[in-house]
Amino acid sequence: MDVSLNSRNSFEIKRRQSAPEHLVDGAATLAADALSASTDEGEAAAAAAKPKKLGIAEFITRNFFTKKIKEQTPPTHSAPGWKLFGKIPPRENPQKDSKTIQQEYEARTGRMTKPSLQVGRRRNLEFEPLSTTALILEDRPAHLPAKNAEEAQRHRQEYDEMVAEAKKREMKEAQRRKKIMKERFKQEENIAHAMIIWNVDILPNWETIRNTRKVRELWWQGVPPSIRGKVWSLAIGNELNITHELYEIFLSRAKERWKSFRETGSENETEGADREASLELIKLDISRTFPSLFIFQKGGPYHDLLHNVLGAYTCYRPDVGYVQGMSFVAAVLILNLEEADAFIAFANLLNKPCQLAFFRVDHSMMLKYFASFEVFFEENLPNLFAHLKTNNLTPDIYLIDWIFTLYSKSLPLDLACRVWDVFCRDGEEFLFRTALGILKLYEGILVQMDFIHIAQFLTKLPEDITSEKLFACITTVQMQSSNKRWTQVFASLMKDGKEVEKNHSPALKS
Repeated sequence: MDVSLNSRNSFEIKRRQSAPEHLVDGAATLAADALSASTDEGEAAAAAAKPKKLGIAEFITRNFFTKKIKEQTPPTHSAPGWKLFGKIPPRENPQKDSKTIQQEYEARTGRMTKPSLQVGRRRNLEFEPLSTTALILEDRPAHLPAKNAEEAQRHRQEYDEMVAEAKKREMKEAQRRKKIMKERFKQEENIAHAMIIWNVDILPNWETIRNTRKVRELWWQGVPPSIRGKVWSLAIGNELNITHELYEIFLSRAKERWKSFRETGSENETEGADREASLELIKLDISRTFPSLFIFQKGGPYHDLLHNVLGAYTCYRPDVGYVQGMSFVAAVLILNLEEADAFIAFANLLNKPCQLAFFRVDHSMMLKYFASFEVFFEENLPNLFAHLKTNNLTPDIYLIDWIFTLYSKSLPLDLACRVWDVFCRDGEEFLFRTALGILKLYEGILVQMDFIHIAQFLTKLPEDITSEKLFACITTVQMQSSNKRWTQVFASLMKDGKEVEKNHSPALKS
């Protein structure tokens, strides 16, 4: 073993001596690596420890065929991952964007695109529509047939048409947004101006000028949101003489009842007979009150306030108790008033004749209200009235929900508050006038529907209804029939109960 090793070493020394002296260290190192691969590990370690030189043959080979050898080296892991033919090395780099990949592809293939025409085209546009970015006006890849001149021209024309159409739509949308913003700014200026008039001129002199023509016209345009609660409180009044201290008393009673209910798990029979504190129904209704706002549900900022007002009212009016729909009325008041003031307004509002009749489910009184409504319905919208009569669709199907919640559930919240503004000015008559305005707004659609579709449409009105359109229709509604106004028609029906019985509602009878 030692003999063979010495012979090899002597042979290696002669080869080094015959090599040129000016060989670079890098070439010597490569030769040493090649040699060490043919020996065992011990020989490789010994050979690597000494300076190495290459023979003349290897020197000539490496100098003349270096380029070819380099081209045969395998690709590194940093090469791009996309390759149509051949093996793809594993990706260790983060994913690259499409622009970087395209640049690397062009550098590797030596094929450059001509972006000048495309860049110039895009610079002339104010935007690049997303719907047209998939259409690239460039030559096809090398492995696909090239476009002919006619096809390229057609694609370019289609692209231009798509971009022009998208730009046209974008400009139209920008004009629409600009118009909306302009109207919004104008509305805000009007509200700011109206708020000054309300605070300086009207509210300090409420009792003397509330019924003047100027105030009523300003009232019709809508009360500024910042003082809406104050105006509503003054308009509704406090005929029941409820104080903040009285509210605290009934609230404490309600809390005691809730505590007892949690401990025993049920209310006693006397309370159930009196319709007082239907706690489960209140809890269920609160969770369904303005669900899109997420402020009255459990954990929301107004959940406890709404629960307090409704609970205190059930103790204050056990003869009425809690009825579905009350939560929406109380919620609107809570959004505009403090807790105790909201309770005072809520109790007095529900004490009005119309609301009391509906929330106490007084069938006789409700039928009279429906009969009065139909008188003005036939007067203002005879075609739609006849169509609903033909389909046996009675007013209670849609009016009950509208009146119970004072439109706060059926209309968008801001529009419902506009309705409340004028309702506080005109009273119950405006509730039925609003109903006629809604029917007039959608008369063209309703006359083409059958019973089922009319009922579905009126119980869930479109969400895109605007205050301008609705109040324009309400303005055209005339609350006068045979020279009789709403109060006179209703009074005459109160005297004549037989006429009401002829127009009774099957839904109420059940």
